[in-house]
Amino acid sequence: MRSQSRIVGYMVVAVLAGVCLLPNQAAAQQVSIEKTKGTTVYTPATLTLTADTSTINSCAEVPVVHLIARATSPDGNPIRYRWSTNNGHINGDGASVNWDLAGLAPGYYKASVETITGTSDNECQAFSSTNVLVTPCPPAPPVCPTVSISCPTDIAIDRPLTFSANLSGGSGSIAPIYNWTVSAGTIIDGQGTSSIKIDTAGLAGQTVRATLSMGGYTLDCSASCAVQMPVPIPSSRKFDEFPAISRNDEKARLDNLAVELQNDPTATAYVIVHPGRNSKSGDVQRHTSRVVDYLVNTRAIDSKRIVTLVGATQEELMVELWLRPQGATPPRP
Repeated sequence: MRSQSRIVGYMVVAVLAGVCLLPNQAAAQQVSIEKTKGTTVYTPATLTLTADTSTINSCAEVPVVHLIARATSPDGNPIRYRWSTNNGHINGDGASVNWDLAGLAPGYYKASVETITGTSDNECQAFSSTNVLVTPCPPAPPVCPTVSISCPTDIAIDRPLTFSANLSGGSGSIAPIYNWTVSAGTIIDGQGTSSIKIDTAGLAGQTVRATLSMGGYTLDCSASCAVQMPVPIPSSRKFDEFPAISRNDEKARLDNLAVELQNDPTATAYVIVHPGRNSKSGDVQRHTSRVVDYLVNTRAIDSKRIVTLVGATQEELMVELWLRPQGATPPRP
């Protein structure tokens, strides 16, 4: 009875760990052979199977799993390995192989190893397997389109500017959203579209930059373009004119001119005296001299900033006072 119990116990271990194949029919019906001096037990190899990963992405550059079988024969017999899989390709042999999963659809796949030990008189087998999950490719990251902005070329003071954008490439599944900002001026038309119009009133001499940021992307998809608004060309302007008037009235007119010259230290005063048809000889020089004398000696204006000219004859003597900003064309008498 004890011998029978021992035989059952060995049979359970064999089912769990492996199978031993004996050469003849009678021996195949029992796991132990009673001999005169004891019992001989044939035991399959102990076997474990490990993979270097349990998941692999189908878009991996090298979709290969490294498999390692660790087997030990209690009887010290040589061990042979036989690999199989329900899909993919096993590359190599022996205890360590590579499982190539290239091109497989997402899902679980199984690799198995069988070890064979012993001789034809006593051949034992052990089995083990492992599963690997092939995961789908991650979604492609969004790609910014190439954004090019056309700057206006027809630029004039206080005239509206038009900026236009052109898109190419990028993630085709993303609908473009146009978000415009400007460094100066006001967008008066086109926000949310590929072209905007900007009011530039009062922006002479300033830089106007239009920046387009493409909405809908997790990336910074932006571009900008800038133009320089022209500076007004300065021009000389007639500040005052008067005929032969009283000295006090003339001084009051010249006081106003002196204030303007003090406010703009780069400006130049032009004094143009037009002789009258009935003017006497020396009238033009006399009026010119007293104007300059008052500005220089009374109002402390540098004489180099005062230019005197003789104008064309008119019905009566006339004095013109002109202001010429720096860079402006001088007035003509």
